[in-house]
Amino acid sequence: MTVSRAAEKSSEKPADSAKGRKDAAEVQGQGAAGEALQLGELSEQLGYVLKRAQLKVFENFLRCMASLQLTPAQFSVLLLVEKNPGRNQTEIASTLGILRPNFVAMLDNLESRDLCARIRSTNDRRSHILVLTDKGKAVLARAKKLVATKHEARLNELLGQANREALIAMLAKVASEF
Repeated sequence: MTVSRAAEKSSEKPADSAKGRKDAAEVQGQGAAGEALQLGELSEQLGYVLKRAQLKVFENFLRCMASLQLTPAQFSVLLLVEKNPGRNQTEIASTLGILRPNFVAMLDNLESRDLCARIRSTNDRRSHILVLTDKGKAVLARAKKLVATKHEARLNELLGQANREALIAMLAKVASEF
């Protein structure tokens, strides 16, 4: 799965994106005798293990963000817009690896919820810059608190600080050099 497809999937509504997922027991399947399917070499494939972990992390994120109805992709967009005021939507989409049509649909959703706004650029009338609305700033502040106290805290508890930092470094290396 490409980054763009992953971003496309995570731009869905939180409830919709979790519907088609199954937990590990369901994926591994139960045979007639109630035994789990043997994964064989699949369990040693880094891509498979990464995808299973990503699904679990996203499911936890969606549970933590249920009250705010934010997907991981939407949260990422709001964070980038906050940290990069005045940047255009193409730059934000490109940085996150989200395809243009998917990004436009996501922005339509965020704008309809009054979380961000597109403003025509004074430098290039074909381009739109993104800004957070006051409501968007407030929702993002609550989201950051939920992510820190629930989602990331759970990951930190599971991994420990040293393993968390090592995992981030390894995944960053794969993302930048693979």
